[in-house]
Order: sequence, then C-alpha cells, then structure tokens
Amino acid sequence: MLHEGAIDVGLIPSIEYLRGGPYRIVPDLAIASRGPVASVAIYTTRPIADVRSIALDTSSRTSVALVSVLCARRFSIRPALESRGPDLADMLGHCDAALLIGDNALLLDHQGRRLEKIDLGEAWSTMTGLPFVWAFWAGRPDALTDDDLRALGRARDAGVTCSDAIAREYFPDSPAYQAVGAAYLRDNIKYYLGDDERAALELFYRYAVEAGVVDKALVPRFYGQP
Repeated sequence: MLHEGAIDVGLIPSIEYLRGGPYRIVPDLAIASRGPVASVAIYTTRPIADVRSIALDTSSRTSVALVSVLCARRFSIRPALESRGPDLADMLGHCDAALLIGDNALLLDHQGRRLEKIDLGEAWSTMTGLPFVWAFWAGRPDALTDDDLRALGRARDAGVTCSDAIAREYFPDSPAYQAVGAAYLRDNIKYYLGDDERAALELFYRYAVEAGVVDKALVPRFYGQP
C-alpha cells in the first residue's frame, strides 16, 4: 500500500525500503533482534550444508531475503528456493528445509519432530556481530511532523511495558503460550533503531544486492535529515 501511494506511512519489512520510495525512516523505532529472534527459522531434517532446496513461508519478505543472504555468505549453499504457504508437512514434503515465521516458528516443538532449528536472527548476529532489523516505520518524506515522531516514540515506550498483558490478550486460553509470548516480546524482540541497527541495515542491504535479492542498495535516510 505504501508503494502504491495508498498510505502515507507504515510499518514495513526492512527489505521493502529498497523497492519503492523515496522514503524516510522513523528514527529510533524498529522491530529488531540481537541474537536469537525465535520466530524466524529454517527447519531441516539434514545438516544445512546438505540442503538443496528450501520452502519459503510467503508471509515475510525480509526473512526470505535474509535466507538468500545467509545461504550465500554463511551456509555456503545454493539451494532452490520455493514459495509455499506455512504448512510444515507440505513444505518438507517438497523441499529439504522450510522457512517459517511468526507463531508457526515460535510455538513449534521442533525437537519433538526431530528437526534442527536454525534461528535466522542468531545466524545473522553470529556472522556479523550486529543486530538484525526486521521492520521499521517509513513513509513519504513529508508525511510526519516532529510531533508525530514523538507520538510514535511514546507509543513504543508504553507498549514495551505491557508484554505480559499483550501475551495474555493474544493467548487468552493458554497460560503456557502466554509465557512464551511474553518472554518473546520482552527478551527476543528489540524496539530501538540505534547506531548498531543502522550499521546492520546498511550491511544487509549491501549483502542483499550481492545475493541478487534487489538491484541496488540505498543508504537509510531518516526523518529529520535534510
């Protein structure tokens, strides 16, 4: 919708910054992780070095881009990539490994299914020493005022104090899932876009070009910059 001009600003996958615009990014706000993210992972029955095909969950564009980057730079493999809905049995029935995101990854008992879980956030941070930025607020250059930016920051600050309440509302019938959800929101996800996150974005964009995911990299530009 942002690319089409139907909205002025939105919370977008970080890779989409390179596919439209020109946009500005809201400073110091992100959906990021440093180390394990828990909710974005490749599941496989064989060592990653032996994987020749990966089924990709169609729900996330940034995660799909990161798979290509990690295959090229960390795993040193060139698998066939196939887009599929997030049905693990179907995915593994057609490919050697499967990318899942969100609840499907967070709540999966991979050990019970005898699967190896390769956390993409952890793989990126191990390779680069940096966090990974999954998404951020971005929009047309004139879309937000300074007051808007401050309001978004206040909303972030209020939200990060409510992990337990959010998890209870999201999983009203499962105390076990509530605990998982609260820990995920509190410990795995980070909500700030500082210097390390900016460096990580620039590196991800450069690697994405090298992996053939996008045609060109852009230096992230933020609201408040000329």
